Amino acid sequence: MRGPGRDEGMEPAPVFLTAEWRWLAMLNWEIDPGVLRSRIPRGTELDSWQGRTFVSIVGFRFLDTRLAGWPVPFHRDFDEVNLRFYVRRRSLDGWRRGVVFVREIVPRWGIAAVARLVYNENYIALPMRHHLDPPRGESGERGVVEYSWRHAGRWHGLRAEITGPGRRAEPGSQAEFITEHYWGYAVQRGGGTVEYRVEHVPWLVSQAGGATLDCDVEALYGREFVSSLSAAPASAFVAVGSPVTVRRGLPLEAAA
Repeated sequence: MRGPGRDEGMEPAPVFLTAEWRWLAMLNWEIDPGVLRSRIPRGTELDSWQGRTFVSIVGFRFLDTRLAGWPVPFHRDFDEVNLRFYVRRRSLDGWRRGVVFVREIVPRWGIAAVARLVYNENYIALPMRHHLDPPRGESGERGVVEYSWRHAGRWHGLRAEITGPGRRAEPGSQAEFITEHYWGYAVQRGGGTVEYRVEHVPWLVSQAGGATLDCDVEALYGREFVSSLSAAPASAFVAVGSPVTVRRGLPLEAAA
C-alpha cells in the first residue's frame, strides 16, 4: 500500500499495526484557530483549507486488526470515534499533512491502554455500537452510517446519510483536505512530538446529508469545543475505506 507523502529512497519505520478502516463517517466543523493552538504538537503548524480551520468527528469500523502482524484475540474488529484537527510539517520531502487527535473512543480497555502507552494518544474505552446500512447495487447512492457510545449514563452518537456515489476526491477540494492525510502527530509526556505514517490508497468519498451529532460536547471534549460542535456540521463525507498500515512512531527530531 502506498499513499501520497511516502518518502522516496528512505527505509520506512517498522509496521506497528495493520487493519481495514471501513465506512468512515466524517462530520466537519469550522473552528477558531485559537481554540487549537495549545494542542499543536511541537514542530508542526495548523493546516487550513482556503483559510478555514476545521475539526472533524470521525466514526469508523476497525477490522482484522493485527499488531506487528499478530491478531489480538477479542480485539480484531471494533468501532472507533475520534475528534481530530489538521496540521502540517515541512520536511526534506516537502509538506507532510497530518492529523492530531483530541480524543479517541474505542470499546475495549486493552486497545485504549496500548494506544496511550505507545503514542500517548488520548484514548478512552466506552461501550459502543454501530448501525450500517451501506449503499446497495450498482448506483451506490443511498445509505446510512451511525456510530454510538455510552457516556455519563446515556447513549451519544453521530449519523450521516450517504447522498451520492463514492468518487475520488477532486484535487484541492474540501473532501480531499479532510480525507487525504498520511501522517499522525502526538504530543508526548515530556512535551516532544511523535510522528507516524499511515499508508492507504486514496479513498472513494461520498457526500453526506442529514449529518447529526448528539453528544455532551463539554463533558467529553471540553468547554472550548462547545460553540463549534453544537452547530450543524459545515460538511460531511462518508468514505468506504481500505486496508491501512500504521508505522511505528518516531520522535520528530529523529524523523526525516
